[in-house]
Amino acid sequence: MSHEQALGRVMVLMGGWSAEREVSLASGAAVHEALVSQGIDAIAVDIDRVGASRLGQRIADEGVDRVFIALHGRGGEDGQIQALLELAEVPYTGSGMAASAIGMDKVMCKRIWRGAGLATPDFAVVDDLAAAREAADRLGWPVIVKPTADGSSVGVSKVDGPEAVEAAFRDAAAHGEVMVEQFIKGGEYTVAILGEDSLPTIRIEASAEHAFYDYQAKYEAEDTGYRIPCGLSADEEASMAETAQAAFRLIGARGWGRVDFMRDAEGGHWLIEVNTVPGMTSHSLVPMAARAVGVEFPSLCRAILEQTLVTPSGSRAGGETADGAD
Repeated sequence: MSHEQALGRVMVLMGGWSAEREVSLASGAAVHEALVSQGIDAIAVDIDRVGASRLGQRIADEGVDRVFIALHGRGGEDGQIQALLELAEVPYTGSGMAASAIGMDKVMCKRIWRGAGLATPDFAVVDDLAAAREAADRLGWPVIVKPTADGSSVGVSKVDGPEAVEAAFRDAAAHGEVMVEQFIKGGEYTVAILGEDSLPTIRIEASAEHAFYDYQAKYEAEDTGYRIPCGLSADEEASMAETAQAAFRLIGARGWGRVDFMRDAEGGHWLIEVNTVPGMTSHSLVPMAARAVGVEFPSLCRAILEQTLVTPSGSRAGGETADGAD
């Protein structure tokens, strides 16, 4: 049996209903094209809430053997789709239901990392504007104000002083629960994870027009810089990759993903967030890191998909299966 036959029919899930819908549509279209170009029987499905409620039946009707999740943000990256796929008993790419939910929850991630002794900026979850101002005063200016459960820097603001807190809080609150986070001055780095391997670290250099690597810098700006090699020594890069792997495994993540850091002037590595379904667009970082080691986009998509042949849906780091048996 060829690998294409072993993979069977693949459904690429894209779109969704989160604030990252447009990015997901671009990711899904690129993944679908890459899989088809390799002779894989793949169909692209733009899913909404109604479609999600009928997902199991559609999988059965279409004769789908496995699913490539290209959904970003709430509904697709937070365990909801993963739970539906578990019920449908169909293999899918990326992390399981629990790890996906934790990965989307920035507060839970930070608490787990802190408990394991990994460095992450201090923070406070705030319910209202007064609490946001109080937290910012305690943490020290500037601060980052952001939703606790969205990606692609949606609703994220760097706030330099009290006069800008209100607008930043309202922007973040439009996407749910809000957190105020200590701002780490330094370089922005990201480590992509593919299976047991870490891909080359990328240093991200947003232009002067962007206070940090925000949504526009990620998906729209043409002057955002990406450094590969990242400029760190071999030992420093290895240390950051080791921390990325530890952070990824601590939340139970598997398969592939991306871990974002800030590196301060003293060389300290500060964990910012984990992405369990990173972007797969022309601007995306995981494909960029893969190309640096000779893995072109179609091969990357195939490698991610082939992980479903060996990793049971719902399994956790350390080989624990979905029912908890070792």
